[in-house]
Amino acid sequence: MPPLRTPQLHFENAVGRLLEHPDGYAVFAYKPGKRRLADLQALLTRTRTLLERQQWHRMLGDQRLMAPFTAEESAWIVDYWLDAAYQRPGGLYGAVVLAHDVFARLSMDQVMHEARASALTYRLFENEENAAAWLRQLA
Repeated sequence: MPPLRTPQLHFENAVGRLLEHPDGYAVFAYKPGKRRLADLQALLTRTRTLLERQQWHRMLGDQRLMAPFTAEESAWIVDYWLDAAYQRPGGLYGAVVLAHDVFARLSMDQVMHEARASALTYRLFENEENAAAWLRQLA
């Protein structure tokens, strides 16, 4: 049996962890609790940088422990982060593992509704295994 291919930690802060998956995609997993906008910006900016440096077009966002986005966070994600995805040749594919918190799910829905023009193609999943399987199909 081949050894398990485990993701390598790339960056971590109070908001979450960013991992490099050996199958060629970024994984970011939110930590529970309130966030500072600067910490969220740092995590997502590092994610963008990793995707660009590796020339990857796939990511897995693990939102299971995530608290709802604030209005300020939502605005920054739509105006800056997803706008950058729109400018990427070929766009970006995201597998999102849904948050346990219903309000966090609603805030995610609102962000994606506001970002309709984004080049982010995403699917929502209840577990990481199915999300990763979808990303592998896109390789």
